[in-house]
Amino acid sequence: MSEQASAMTSHPRVDDASAWLAEDWRDDASWIEHLDGDDINEIEAALNGLRERGLKGPYFSRDDFQLPRLGERLAGIAEEMENGRGFVLIRGLDRAGWSDQLLADAYWGLGLYFGDVIVQNSQGDRLGRVTDQGEAFAGGDPYKAGIRGHRTRIELPPHSDSADLVGLLCLNPARSGGESGVTSACAVYNEFLSRHPEYLVPLMQGFHIDLVGKGRRADEISQRRIPVFSWCEGRLSCRFNKRQIELGAEKAGTPLSALEQAAVDAVQAIAEEPKFRLLMDFRRGDIQLLNNFVILHSRAAYEDFSAPEQKRLLLRLWLNVPHGRPLDAALADRLNSGPRGGVTVRT
Repeated sequence: MSEQASAMTSHPRVDDASAWLAEDWRDDASWIEHLDGDDINEIEAALNGLRERGLKGPYFSRDDFQLPRLGERLAGIAEEMENGRGFVLIRGLDRAGWSDQLLADAYWGLGLYFGDVIVQNSQGDRLGRVTDQGEAFAGGDPYKAGIRGHRTRIELPPHSDSADLVGLLCLNPARSGGESGVTSACAVYNEFLSRHPEYLVPLMQGFHIDLVGKGRRADEISQRRIPVFSWCEGRLSCRFNKRQIELGAEKAGTPLSALEQAAVDAVQAIAEEPKFRLLMDFRRGDIQLLNNFVILHSRAAYEDFSAPEQKRLLLRLWLNVPHGRPLDAALADRLNSGPRGGVTVRT
């Protein structure tokens, strides 16, 4: 083993609940939180209170959406997200007769129990629409055309988003395909310790990443080298998007070295292995919540319905957790907008 590889094996393993394998959960559905009748009644009471005051998302606060009993359960889920496995699927929100607006309002209100909603694009949207917008791009790479992947039907490989947590509410599932995959980034890191310790050198040094339109300028890259894996106060965090790393290197005029490219390729390849990736489907009313620092998420390509009102549609929230996970300084400034800063709104 080389001196460099030997040095990397001195890094500690992650041995807490965030480092899981897919087999840990395939036969254990406790990661699905089912809402019962009492939960729905409490949510409906909160929704009725909104309507009485003429409020709807995203124009109300947590104080406007009181959930005395369910709120305690949500606090437990938030703890699991922050200090446990890092993902959850909340099921049972959909009810016959509920409109998309009611579901969206309930989703916004529930999301406020997990963190502060932040902007997720340069237009200032806080409740994003994840749906195929039919935009044309060549070569199968929407990033090259300045199109973010969630606006397409193509496969999205394992990656993390630019917020502490990401939430997705399913309003319409796809006609076929579109399964969501989640992978423990901490388990992938552990695999590098034994399989490719030499790759941890470039991965922990980090890369200037393409901000894909989320900065002050449309062509901006990160000012700092953003580490894929980083330790801070005894906690491991991950930030990964293969194409944003590669495009960032191109825009910086410093192509990835052979070692760097091999390391980046290996993160995606390991995260896609069945040993590490847990697959789940979406039903109307499902809410998926993920901790971006410990979870890599992916999406299978999908076939859509032809009728516009039936097209696959998810609503996305980006949330920052007050007093959340300690972060390496470069990782915290991943969007050139300061520690845990969000997307720059351009007017």
